[in-house]
Amino acid sequence: MLPNLDQMQADLMRDSAAFLPELLLCGVIVLLLVLRLIPALDRLHLGWVALVLTAVPLAVAVGQWQGVGDLKSPDHYGKALPIYGGLLVYDRLTLFLRLFLLLFGLLTIVLTLLTRIPDREDSADFYVLLLGATLGMMVMASANHLIMVFIGVEMASLPSYALAGFLKGRRLSSEAALKYVVYGGGAAGVMLYGISLLAGKFGTGYLPDLAPAFAASVAAGTDPVLLLGGLFLLIGLAFKLAAVPFHFWCPDVFEGASAEVAGFLSVASKGAAVALLARLAFLLAGVDPLAAPRSEAVVRFLAPALAVFAVLTMTFGNLAAYLQTNLKRLLAYSTIAHAGYMLMGLATLTADGLGAVLYYLVAYLFMNLGAFAVVAFIRNLTGSEDLRDLRGLVRRAPWMVVALSFFLLSLLGLPPLVGFQGKFQLFGALFDAGKFYAAKGEGGLSATMYALLVIGGFNTVFSAVYYLKVLKVMIIEEKAEDLEGQEAQRLPEPAPSVAYAVALTLAVLLLGVIVDPVLAAGKSGAERYQAAPPAVAQAEGKR
Repeated sequence: MLPNLDQMQADLMRDSAAFLPELLLCGVIVLLLVLRLIPALDRLHLGWVALVLTAVPLAVAVGQWQGVGDLKSPDHYGKALPIYGGLLVYDRLTLFLRLFLLLFGLLTIVLTLLTRIPDREDSADFYVLLLGATLGMMVMASANHLIMVFIGVEMASLPSYALAGFLKGRRLSSEAALKYVVYGGGAAGVMLYGISLLAGKFGTGYLPDLAPAFAASVAAGTDPVLLLGGLFLLIGLAFKLAAVPFHFWCPDVFEGASAEVAGFLSVASKGAAVALLARLAFLLAGVDPLAAPRSEAVVRFLAPALAVFAVLTMTFGNLAAYLQTNLKRLLAYSTIAHAGYMLMGLATLTADGLGAVLYYLVAYLFMNLGAFAVVAFIRNLTGSEDLRDLRGLVRRAPWMVVALSFFLLSLLGLPPLVGFQGKFQLFGALFDAGKFYAAKGEGGLSATMYALLVIGGFNTVFSAVYYLKVLKVMIIEEKAEDLEGQEAQRLPEPAPSVAYAVALTLAVLLLGVIVDPVLAAGKSGAERYQAAPPAVAQAEGKR
């Protein structure tokens, strides 16, 4: 018994070390709850405490990415370590998403401190919800079992519902939270039913074991239980990703929530959902060389399905944004469109495609956070988020308008900004995937990749209309008093807000020029899905 106990203790210590950023984030959440109960701290805004404490798990995640652990060992190629009995997995994709989510959470906290939402009284509750949602998204990104897929999605969703309605006393905010709860609850129920169907059919929820059984069942012929289970599971993920036709919650929720919360949901939930969808799709298709052999039958079904959803999502998002006059609602449809671009990369079912998506996520973090941050700053300056009230804003708040111009042009994909590089990497991955499938004799899949490439290019052109419309309103058009010859009154742009906007603008510009570090990080995040070299494969076989 003792050797088994010793082994269990050793495994627990190893797993806890791999899970350390999440454990530290749990500690931060508990500490914030405790501090909220201390009367002497009533006058302290706990955003500063959350900011300092969140930097700790971020520093640990940076250390893990730099090689503190087994994944950097030259003896293992793209090694994936199952932890906590295989419920979660510790690999480079997990590490990449940890860094992504914690960095984004930190930047969001800084933004909320600048915009003063939340206020002092509600600060503890707000940051507990924000960090709780971040924790759930980190679990989503590392889920290795169907039950953890559901738990991770719900851990991310429940705090998000409350965040959407955090603006007390506003009808739109309450309506947004109610819609989000109702739609999210329905999507969760459908997803849970799909999980029960898959686990019941195959007798396991462990994804590496479920993948080969799934592939064999698909190759054997059409199975209604399999189709329904897979479809219901994907519906839950599509809801988090705001992919068409499960996008209906996104515009209303973004319009009703504060710009800070909308920015958080637009980036963080996309990153976690993309990582989880990639992990599921690559495992089921047998693209992961560490789990199951490649299943051409699944690839022929899954790649076109993802491609169709990508086309519908980005096309609808771009076209629906044309008629929007509220900045948050316009950016909501832009978010839907960008989810379609990310699905394009996943549709390749190649490691290069996933690496391009991870690069695009980093680009999306800075340009979309920057856009929502400027919307929040403009709201504080003008009291409005409606385009009709922002005519000639460049004469009253030039710093904010210039920064927003950079972010919108980056979202459009204009060089030399980071958004151009993000789309260039995605389009390059599609082109390479087309050649890859053509070389394998898969003419249909090759044509799908090339068609997706062309449609993605057209959608980039479509999106120029509404991004440039915003710039036209703020820069070229004039308010009625300006037309009457009155001089535009300059609005006081706070120096910290300007510094934050300028810092994100510089990131959007510099990352578009200095591409290699982020591109290498994206490829490293997709390392597990690279085919292992023959020598390494033989060594793994001997083990």
